[in-house]
Amino acid sequence: MSGGENLKRILDQICRDKGIDRALMIEAVEEAVRSAVRKRYGGKRDMEVQFNEELGEIEVFRYRTVVDDVWDEESEVHIDEARKLAPDIELEEDLGEKLDNVSELGRIAAQSAKQVIIHRMRDAEREVVFDMFRDREGTIVNGIVQRFERGKMIVNLGRTDAVLPREGQIPKRSYKQGDRIRAYLEEVRHDARDSQLILSRTSNEFLMKLFELEVPEIAEGIVKIMGAAREPGFRAKIAVTSSESDVDPVGACVGVKGARVQNVVQELQGERIDIVPWSPDPAKYVSNALAPAEVSTVIVDEERHSLLAVVPDDQLSLAIGRQGQNVRLAARLLNWRIDVKSERNYHDMGRPGYLSLLAVDGIDEEEADKLTAAGLDSAAKLATAPLAELAEIISVDEDQAALMKLQAAGFAEAKETKAVAPPQDTADNSSGQQDVDDELNSEE
Repeated sequence: MSGGENLKRILDQICRDKGIDRALMIEAVEEAVRSAVRKRYGGKRDMEVQFNEELGEIEVFRYRTVVDDVWDEESEVHIDEARKLAPDIELEEDLGEKLDNVSELGRIAAQSAKQVIIHRMRDAEREVVFDMFRDREGTIVNGIVQRFERGKMIVNLGRTDAVLPREGQIPKRSYKQGDRIRAYLEEVRHDARDSQLILSRTSNEFLMKLFELEVPEIAEGIVKIMGAAREPGFRAKIAVTSSESDVDPVGACVGVKGARVQNVVQELQGERIDIVPWSPDPAKYVSNALAPAEVSTVIVDEERHSLLAVVPDDQLSLAIGRQGQNVRLAARLLNWRIDVKSERNYHDMGRPGYLSLLAVDGIDEEEADKLTAAGLDSAAKLATAPLAELAEIISVDEDQAALMKLQAAGFAEAKETKAVAPPQDTADNSSGQQDVDDELNSEE
């Protein structure tokens, strides 16, 4: 292959621009030409391809065995013809002939060589990107928004591009081409054919890393983040503790006049952040996590990994939060199931009427609370409730509501029958009472 100086210059430029090892590039070019040779001459010929560093060109050699009687011209050469090229050659030796690659490879073979080179270059580039970023997985990176593809954001990180998927983007914030952006490097893929670097701005880790950047005490290990839970763009909770008694972990994260937490809030486009003191005691931890609501009583079920938090009646909506957001985030933070009840509902749990509701199939404590709040505080009242109203209160279809009403009516009827039935020993008691009266009359 001619044009040695040109080939050397191209190789050097590619290696310099792409950061690819030169030996890998030379190997890629040799493999490309080898593939082209196989396409041009078939697989029977014994061919060798190598890069001549001194000449700066790819050399292709064809090897044939020297024989006295040629049966296969592809793999054999007559000794008389061989000695024209190498006078000292003997029978059964291999004769190597350098081919004029440019003239013999042809257009189709050259195209094949080009595809192999491109493929190997991409493989080499992937290795470079992986080596460059594998130690940065789990950190925050800075980039510039390049373009958008089917909801995905392509972010340029300098030497390469990364992808911020739709699910990794905060819903309320829109970026445009050319904007600077920070994101959490969630994954560095080794063998990916499309995107090697996957970013996220919605993960809990992004929130924790932002606090680590803003709060020196976290970076130093004095304050430790014990967990985080987010509904990206809306609200988040983060639990912190301190290894030193004189360092307030919440105060350290808030900063002077709230400067530190505000920097994080600004990066997250106004996401409200609750900073929660961590505690090894689940009861105390859940009381902290449900703030700003006050918790009066906590019942812990270690076996089921669940908590019942009882709050004052006027604190119930605050503890649950808008659309259940506060208690939902607290449950994610603790990784426990959390049920929240008002003090009135908690005391109602022991009433016979409340227990009769729980006896109906399909009604748990949450549904029983809803029914009680609507005035249907017993199975008897449930049995007489309008079908459409019942279905709406507990969010079921009318067929399910009808079955509940039927079962509740059965419970109510059984209870009523039991209440009016006479005691089994009524006759004996009346006889005993007559004896007492007779005895009193005789004494008189």
